[in-house]
Formats: sequence, C-alpha cells, structure tokens
Amino acid sequence: MSDTIASIATSLGVGAISIIRVSGVEAIKIVNKIFKGCNLEKVNSHTVHYGHIIDNTEVIDEVLVTIMKSPKTYTKEDVVEINCHGGIITTNKVLELLLLNGCRQAEPGEFTKRAFLNGRIDLLEAEAVMDLINSETDKERKMAINGLEGHKSLLIKKLRDDLINIISNIEVNIDYPEYEDIYEVTIEDLKLKLAKIKKNLQKIIQEANDGNLIKDGIKTAIIGRPNVGKSSLLNRLLEENKAIVTNIPGTTRDVVEGNILILGIKLNLIDTAGIRDTSDEVEKIGVTKSLKLLEEASLILLLLNNNEPLNEKDKELLLKTKDKNVIIVINKNDLETKIDLNSLPSKNIVSINTIDESGINNLKEAIKKMYNLEKFDNSNFNYFSGTRQIAKLKECLNIVLDIETGLKNNISLDILELDLRNIWTILGVLIGDAYDEELLDELFSKFCVGK
Repeated sequence: MSDTIASIATSLGVGAISIIRVSGVEAIKIVNKIFKGCNLEKVNSHTVHYGHIIDNTEVIDEVLVTIMKSPKTYTKEDVVEINCHGGIITTNKVLELLLLNGCRQAEPGEFTKRAFLNGRIDLLEAEAVMDLINSETDKERKMAINGLEGHKSLLIKKLRDDLINIISNIEVNIDYPEYEDIYEVTIEDLKLKLAKIKKNLQKIIQEANDGNLIKDGIKTAIIGRPNVGKSSLLNRLLEENKAIVTNIPGTTRDVVEGNILILGIKLNLIDTAGIRDTSDEVEKIGVTKSLKLLEEASLILLLLNNNEPLNEKDKELLLKTKDKNVIIVINKNDLETKIDLNSLPSKNIVSINTIDESGINNLKEAIKKMYNLEKFDNSNFNYFSGTRQIAKLKECLNIVLDIETGLKNNISLDILELDLRNIWTILGVLIGDAYDEELLDELFSKFCVGK
C-alpha cells in the first residue's frame, strides 16, 4: 500500500458535480502538481480550497479541493477529494492527469480495503459499507448503518472475550496443576459457560434469517395453471401493466418480475408461465422454469379459479406446495363459486378478483402475518446477513455441539480447549482479525470503483 491511488467516486454522467478521490502518501503532493491556487502542501487538514486543475498552462476545470491528512481520514492515509464540474470528459481528464503524475487507478473497493487494512474498520463494518451503498429500502439502510457503527462487531468481540476467558482458565489448569489457589475449571462449569455461548450463537443465527429477509426480500412465485389470473395479479400488485394479459391460455411463456414493498420489506414477485402439459416447445421451456421457481421461491402464491372445480393439475400443484410457505389465492370471486373450498389443505386462503382489486389488501395482510413483518417496526436492526457471515456463525455452532458431545463422552479438557480456540479463531475471521488475501480480494471486488 505504498503507492497512491485515485478514482472517480461519483457516477459518470451529466451532473452538477463529480468527485475524484485520491489516497496515499503522495496524495497531496500529486494533486498539488496539477492545481493552480494555494500551495496544498502547506494548508491545514480538513480544509477546502478553491482553484483550477491545469494541464501545463491549459485550464481543465474550476474546482474545490478538500485536503484531509492522515490519520483522521477514511483510509487513515492522506486523502484528497477534487470536486469538479460533472461530465464524462472533464472528470476523465482530471483523473487522467492524476494518473500521469504518479497515481495508480484504484481497484474496486480499494479505498475501503485500505480502511480495513489500516485498522479503521473491521471486516463486518467493511461489508456494511457495501450494504449501505446497495440499500434499496429504509430498513436495509438501517441494518447497514448498524453494521457500519460496529454493533455486530461488538457482539462477536463479546463472544470472543467469553471464549478466551474459558480457554485461559483451562490452560492455567493444565499448565500449573500444582497451584491450589487458581480457579479450577470443572466439567459442570464448562457446560454452563458453553450453554451460554451456544444460546447466543443460536439467537444470532436465528435473527440472521430476519437480516436476509431485509436484505434480499421475499422471493415470491405466482404459480398456477393457465388463465387463472397470474399476470393480472402481478399487474395489480405492481400497480402497472407489466405482464401481458389475454384470455388465451399460455400467453405468459417466460418469467416476468417486479418488486413491491410491504411494511418496508421487498416482495420480489415473479409471474410464471401457466403450468400444464403442452406440445409447444417454447411453452414447455416456460413451464420447466415455473416448476424450478416453485422449488426455489420463499413464498408461493398459488392461484386457483373460483369459477371452476379443481382439476388434476390444480391438485398436483397443491401437493407440490404443501410443505412450502404457500398462500392459496382464489381468483375471480366475482363469478359463481364452483371450487370446493373445504377440500383445500391450507388455512392460508385469500379470495380476490383482479377486476376491481377486491381482496388484494387481504392478500398483503396475509403475507404480513405469515412473515410477521410488523416486528421490524420496533427492531434494532442488529442483524447478521449474507452467506459468509452466516456460514461462519453456523460453523461455530456446530463446533459447540461437538464440544457438548465430547463433554458427555468425558473427552479431556486439553482436547476440548483446542475446539474452543478454533471457535475463537473462526469468529476472528468473521470480523477480520485473521484473514487471507484471497478472501479480501473476493469481498472487495464486489465494491464499486471509488469506494
């Protein structure tokens, strides 16, 4: 990290302002080479200076330059931000001059990577930065801010402190058995302390499901045979005519997607091709996709026609969805009822029609109730989320369960101490106390350039 990096930190395009960010030991010196105004190498930290960016004698742009000296910066290095007029040509020209005068083009996420490597933030906080950038709802933003402020990290550090306390006591008992005045770790003591750690891990993992719900939303597949009103329901929920609606069976041949918010939680809606036996090759592909989405979706809205008795395809779909989160939607309730409601296996049944929106609000209420979405209104949003975080937590919990088994089988404390230290190490990897370059490269490659 001895070199100085630069990158455009705002989206390219026509706008009032673009920002080019520079970080590194020569950041101020390099910018000063192309700046006409005061001497930037002699100004105070955290000050803003008016002037011009020049290429030899040619004025490139009128700018404001912010000087931030280490260590009180985002990267804990000297950081300079050049505020120039928005526009692709001007912004790129300023960046080009920086690169010609000694900067290197920053890699995706490299500014945040330097913040991590220089100890300003830990790995959970770094991931929260990207979550904040990608937030699409207010609840996602709140969860990311909590991570950025270190609340999740404190939970992990507390667990590690509890573990190191147990480990150190066991090691003293093993190394100095002759001392009578030291605290002796008994099997019962270890069981009690381990139970507390297990309970905390289980709570964090359970709440992580809520974190993923906030972050990823609810993947919702609208399923049913042709002409039961799937596309009409999608359009009603989205409040726009996104899917083509006709009375011709098989109109929808591929998935159509859209998002809505219910109490601030994303509902990722997918309208699928009507499921039926067909000889049409294109429609067959659509039906195959529909069946695949039926398996992958978190929530199934299974549409049935109020005006027709259940047929074999309806019964087949009811059987396929019986062990999933499913709401049976009886559409066309403005027509004569010919379906036998008593034969339906689920208690989650909502009657609607898509002509006058009758029952649409009831459907939304059923979704709120199924996922208990009201609980997020008073939530502290201190949730873990993402594959990496949850995988590490589950790995720790599995080791705890192994230790419990070992205690029942009278495994010696020195063997169990190794398992406890393994948990402590894994939790360290979670917050970035231990890491490898490959992990960092993968994580920060998902960031945008300039962050």
